[in-house]
Formats: sequence, C-alpha cells, structure tokens
Amino acid sequence: MIKINWDNLVKNYQEKSSYKLAEKKASYHYYNSSDAIPILPKNLIIRDYQKEAVINWFKNRGRGTLKMATGSGKTITALAITTELYEQINLQVLLVICPFRHLVLQWAEETTKFNLQPILAFENINNWQSELSRQLYNIHHNKQKFLTIITTNSTFISDGFQSQIPFLPEKTLIIGDEAHNLGTPRLLSSLPATIGLRLALSATPERYFDDDGTDFLINYFGKVLPPEFTLANAIEKQALVKYNYHPILVQLTNIEALYYAKLTKKIGWALSENNNLKDNHNLKTLLIRRSRLIATASNKLIALKKLMSERLDMKATLFYCGDGHINQNERQLEAVTRILGKELNYRVNTYTAETPLEDREKIKKQLISGELQGLVAIRCLDEGIDIPMIENAVILASSSNPRQFIQRRGRILRPYDGKKEATLFDMIVIPPILEREIWEIERNLLKKELRRFIEFASLANNAEEATKILTILQQEFNVIY
Repeated sequence: MIKINWDNLVKNYQEKSSYKLAEKKASYHYYNSSDAIPILPKNLIIRDYQKEAVINWFKNRGRGTLKMATGSGKTITALAITTELYEQINLQVLLVICPFRHLVLQWAEETTKFNLQPILAFENINNWQSELSRQLYNIHHNKQKFLTIITTNSTFISDGFQSQIPFLPEKTLIIGDEAHNLGTPRLLSSLPATIGLRLALSATPERYFDDDGTDFLINYFGKVLPPEFTLANAIEKQALVKYNYHPILVQLTNIEALYYAKLTKKIGWALSENNNLKDNHNLKTLLIRRSRLIATASNKLIALKKLMSERLDMKATLFYCGDGHINQNERQLEAVTRILGKELNYRVNTYTAETPLEDREKIKKQLISGELQGLVAIRCLDEGIDIPMIENAVILASSSNPRQFIQRRGRILRPYDGKKEATLFDMIVIPPILEREIWEIERNLLKKELRRFIEFASLANNAEEATKILTILQQEFNVIY
C-alpha cells in the first residue's frame, strides 16, 4: 500500500495562493498521451466550499463521499483533487465510473479542460481495450506519466474491463460518479479492493429502501464529508439560479382511486413483513405500480392542456413524464407530445434513453435557437445530463424516491447566459380518502413526500404562495411532522 503524508498534503494545498496555472490544449486523440498530465485550467475559479471538500477528503486519508447538490461542481472538485494528487504524490491513473453514456461524454469534455486525454471505455470493446492495455503498459514502464479512463457501470463490470483491473497501479484514484448507482451486489463486488484512493460523488448517496447497499457504498468509498452543499447553499452561492414554484394539485379518477387504495393496502402488508426494498421483491413491485399510477394519472393531461394553453409563448421548457401508459395504446410521453404538438401547436420533441447521442446535440441547438420550445422526456434527464438553457419545467411524473425528487427539480436550476431564474410547475396527486385501517400507512408515506415539497417551496421566490397551497393539503390530511 502506498504511503502518503496526508498532513503535508493538506498543508501544501492550503498554502497555495492561486489556481491560475497555464492551460494546455487537449483533445480526444491518443497519439500524444504522454503529455496528458492534470493541469488546472487557466482562470478556473474553485469556490470556497469546493476547497473545503478537497481538504476534508485529504484529511480523511484519500477516502470519502461528497454529497453536493446538482450544479454545485462535483466534477470540478474531483478533478481538483486529481490534479493535486498528481502534483504531490505523482498520481498515475484516474478511473471514473459513470452510470450512463452521456455522463462519460460530459466527463470527457471536463477532463480535456484539465489537459487530460481520456480513454472512453464503453460500448464496443474493440474501440478501447487495446488502447487501454497499451497505455497501462506505458505507465508501468515509465513511458507515460498519466492515464485517464472513463467508463460506464455496465462496461466496468464486463469481463473485458475487469481483466484490466489487476494492472492498475497503486497510485490510482477511483471516482464513482452518481455513486448511489454502484450499490448493487454485482457492481459492489466488482470494485477493486487494491485501489486505496476512492471518491464517491452524489447529491443523494443514500439508496432508496436499501440500507445495506448504502452501507456497503460508504464502507468502500468512505463517509460523507462536509460540507454537504444543499440546494439553499447552491442558490446562495449563485451556483444555481433562483426559481418560482407552482404546485398544481390533481385528483385521481374514481377508478384510479380504487386501484390506489388497493395498492396502498398491499404496500402496508408488504412493509410489515420486510421494509428492505432490495430483499422484498413484492414491496418493490407494488411501489413501482403505485408510482406509475400516480405518475400517469389521467387528470394530469387535462391540467397540462389548461396550463399550456395560457403559456404558448413559453420557451426552453422541459416536460417530465412517467414511463407508464395512459391507456392500453398510448404512453404518457406520447399523450403529452400529442397534446402539446398537435392540439396546441407548441414546438416540442421527445428526449428519451433511445434518443441517439448525435440527435441529442441537435435538439440542444434547436432549443437554443428557439426552433424548439420544449422537450418531452422520461428518466434519461434525471441524472447528470446538462441542458442548462432549460428555463421552465412541468413535472408530470411523481415519485416517492427522494433522489428523483432532488434531481428533477434541481436539473433546471443550472446557470446559463441570460438565464435569471427558472419556473417549475409541479403536478401533485391528491390521495383519495382511504379506509381507516390503511390510512395510517398512507399518512406515513405522504408525510415524507409533503416534507420535500414544502422544503422546496420554502426556497422559491414565491415561497408564501407555494407553501400556502401545500399547507392546505397538509392540513386536509392531518399530516404533521
């Protein structure tokens, strides 16, 4: 195991007076990889809370989890750590593991700003394995100073990638981006025990209904380190823009309410047997079914048409949909696109996991130019995707998962040239009146969700108005916390 004088490392970092170092140009080409060493970009501003996070990771002896809000600069903080490790201990390899392909590309873009030339290890093994083997050989024979590898979770656990793990040198930093996704047994068992320098990044490191998975992640990467940079902190520091928040309360139909009550009763039974979502497959199935019912409640389409018919000039708008069906023949995504496009002549396109990467870039340009007014999306925008020009969001899909709540509402608050504030319209389903025997179950579930809504409303420009709507709902259902 490598020996590092962490006290000296902290002291040296604290004594540095400037981060304005010479920037070198970088590209994705491999032919000049021997020159690709980490260098902080010229004029990079590292904020005080980011410096504090770097210092605390050093003080924790090269382990730790950074719990920082969307848009707070987790990637920059991680690359600042990488650069400092290279300068002080001659770090040799940076390995970044991302849950999705688009995050790999975003990391690639950021790392090139730090003079790095990453190997993008995902999809076809023939595109990266031989190059990875070559550069690892160069590292071990002192023909190359530094190697950057960025991969996806699925590629990381593949036999082709795992066969390269034993050749990673001791001076390797492993970064888990959106690290909560690494908490499955298969991924956890693939994380190398031989790599001692470990950093996890996530706005929400806690795994939903999976305490064991959360504990394993924290045990591997290290405890959550201060500062925990919250949404309020991010707005105060202007890392995110201010926002207006408009809750829209939606009733279930009679048929939906009956189905909701049946599912809630079954959820109560399942919770009484075992509240660990990972082990209780019945509970997981029931929660998914109820979440889809809430997300695709048919009255949301009526509320959407009324809302948007009065806002046809609204631009750069994101419509978050559920992944379920409104009826047997039409998904919510398709119904929302039909209402907006065909019925209201509002210029939209869909944005899903199936949207090719080249089309995504084209869509972003169309949003900027005004050719498109909005995007209709499902889950692929939940984590990491960067479309900062989005100014407005209509959230039709609901979820009790706190991670999804935080990601979806934080996604549109990223700063962008000329963007002064954001506006969110949040469709919230009003629970039906339930039988007394299952009401306590529902009230406990509702309590957690309402707390998040009210906390988010309290930070809005129109906090008084937004909170008042939610307080009425809170009082109506006697939800006290």
